[in-house]
Amino acid sequence: MPPRENLVGQIIAGYTLEGEVGEGGTSAVYRASHPDHGTVAVKVLRDKLRQDKTAVARFLREARYGERVVHPNVVRTIEIGESSPGMHFLAIEWAKGEILEKYAKRQGPLPLDEVVAIVTQIADAVHAAHTVGIVHRDLKPDNVMYDPASRQVKLLDFGIATDTDISPEQRLTRAGFFVGTLMYVAPEALSGELVGPLADQYSLATIAYFLLTGCLPFPAKTPREMFSQLLSQPPIALNQAKAGLRFPAVVESVIMRGLSKEPGKRYSDVVVFALALREAAAQPDDDGKHGLGARIASLFGRSRKS
Repeated sequence: MPPRENLVGQIIAGYTLEGEVGEGGTSAVYRASHPDHGTVAVKVLRDKLRQDKTAVARFLREARYGERVVHPNVVRTIEIGESSPGMHFLAIEWAKGEILEKYAKRQGPLPLDEVVAIVTQIADAVHAAHTVGIVHRDLKPDNVMYDPASRQVKLLDFGIATDTDISPEQRLTRAGFFVGTLMYVAPEALSGELVGPLADQYSLATIAYFLLTGCLPFPAKTPREMFSQLLSQPPIALNQAKAGLRFPAVVESVIMRGLSKEPGKRYSDVVVFALALREAAAQPDDDGKHGLGARIASLFGRSRKS
C-alpha cells in the first residue's frame, strides 16, 4: 500500500497547511493559515481520488451544499477551488471547541439543560438546510463541533447530504444502498431510497438520547444486529437506557416520538422537535421538580449509592 499523502507545510491557493486535524476515506482536513482569512480549516480531496469523477462530484457537491446553508450554527464556507489540476479544496471557518462525540464520551451523560441547548442549535442549523432543500443524512455527534465554554454548536460535513428534489439521474448513491451512519440513521433510510427532512429529525433524537444517557436506543453489538433491530424492534425507552438515570416522563415522550419508526409519527420538523424538548425540560415532573432539578436529584442519588 502506498504511503498516505501528507500535505503539511504546503501552500494551497494561499492557505498554508499547518497540521492534519481529521481524515476520511475521500479527503483530509488541515488546520491552515491565510493572510486574509486567518486560521481556517481546509479539506483536500485525496490524491488517489483526483481522477475519480464520482469522488470529485461528491466533493464538489458537499462544498456547494455547505455554501448554500448560511447559518450561525453551520461552519461558514470561505472558498471552493482547484489549486492545480485535480487538487480540489474547500476552505471553511475554523470552529472553536471539540468534536461533540469526544466531549460527550468524556463528560457524559450530559445535564438536561446542556443537551437542550445543543439540540436546539443543531435543529436550527438543520432547519436552515431543510429550508433550502437539503437533507443532511449524516447527523451524528462526530459531525458537530462544540465549544463547552460558550455552549456554541457548529454543524459540519455535508458530504452525503442531498437535495430533496434531486432526480434519479442525478443521484451519486445507487438505489438500494443506504448512506449515513448506521447507529444514527433513520429506519426508512435502510431501503436505500431518498429520505426527507424527517430522517434528520430521527438522527437528532438519537443524538439527544446519546447525550442524555451515554447509550444508544438499540443494544446491537454488530452492524447486522443494528440493521435488524432498526427495522423490527422498538428503541429502548429513555428511562430504561441506564440504571440510575431518570428523566421526566414528558422528556422521555418527546425523545421517543422523535425516534418513531414511521416518519409520520414524528414531529412536523426538527425545530418543533427541539422546541418540544425545551418545553418538556422546563415542566415539573411527577415529583414536582423541573427537568434540571430532577436530573440533579438523579445524579445525587446515584452518587450516594456508589
